[in-house]
Amino acid sequence: MIIVLPCFNEEEVLPITIARMSDLLERMIAGNKVSDDSRLLFVDDGSKDKTWEIIESAHNNKPFVCGQKLARNVGHQNALMAGMENAVNAGADMVVTIDADLQDDINVIPEMVTQYTEGFDIVYGVRRERKTDTWFKKTTAQTFYRIMKLMGVGLVYNHADFRLMSSFVVKELLLYRERNLFLRGIVPCISDNSAFVYYNRIERQAGESKYPLRKMIHLASDGVTSFTIKPIKALIGLGAVFIIISLCILVYVLYNYFRGHVVGGWSSLMLSMWFIGGCIMVGLGIVGEYIGKIYMEVKDRPRYNVEKTLLK
Repeated sequence: MIIVLPCFNEEEVLPITIARMSDLLERMIAGNKVSDDSRLLFVDDGSKDKTWEIIESAHNNKPFVCGQKLARNVGHQNALMAGMENAVNAGADMVVTIDADLQDDINVIPEMVTQYTEGFDIVYGVRRERKTDTWFKKTTAQTFYRIMKLMGVGLVYNHADFRLMSSFVVKELLLYRERNLFLRGIVPCISDNSAFVYYNRIERQAGESKYPLRKMIHLASDGVTSFTIKPIKALIGLGAVFIIISLCILVYVLYNYFRGHVVGGWSSLMLSMWFIGGCIMVGLGIVGEYIGKIYMEVKDRPRYNVEKTLLK
């Protein structure tokens, strides 16, 4: 088993994470839960602080603490893919992915392994509740899941990127070559042979969140545009609505014209122009988002470049 932990500027929390994860892995090995060649793989996603130095130091003290340094920051999802590819190439029979801040409960990992030994290819870590979230974060998250469900995307509710996957699933996942990754949507497409473990999310031990609102919005955008073209189809419906409205206005104008009424109209005309112009701009933005995704995909550049690797 290899546990993949993506890191980006995590020097404050990383010593705590390495200590806790090392203790967990050693206990699992001692209890014959996993093989003695299991390891931790920390993926440094182009950090600017001392993250890599901490990983190197830990590797020198405990060889099962391994590292992979990416040449530049490529984002959380691509860092996960880099770590998982390294893991299956190293011969891992199962891969666990978890964020380095350890807000997800590592104590359910043995339960995940048990589910795997019972024959499940994917085991999702799912939050029981969102009591620790702010009202804004909770509301936006629930809205996002509802929108994705409406769009026909099969997400696991309250699941992020804390999961166990068999080597079969990881190898199949690596065949998905798109650059705009949304792993929460891709992984459920690979296999229905899955199980769930539930946990309570805890507070970050140190440092600051690396997923501000801007990155959350970007991830949500990738989730929608990577899995459905319904927003584009909705533009057709929106255009039909505008045509119907314009026909109604035409009937109204002709009615008043033949009755001899003066149609006053500068303000209403300007309001209509601004409204329709805004809708056109939104529509062009949605189409542009898809065209931008196509542009990124057709270049077929590598998703990441590995600068250094420390393996057991």
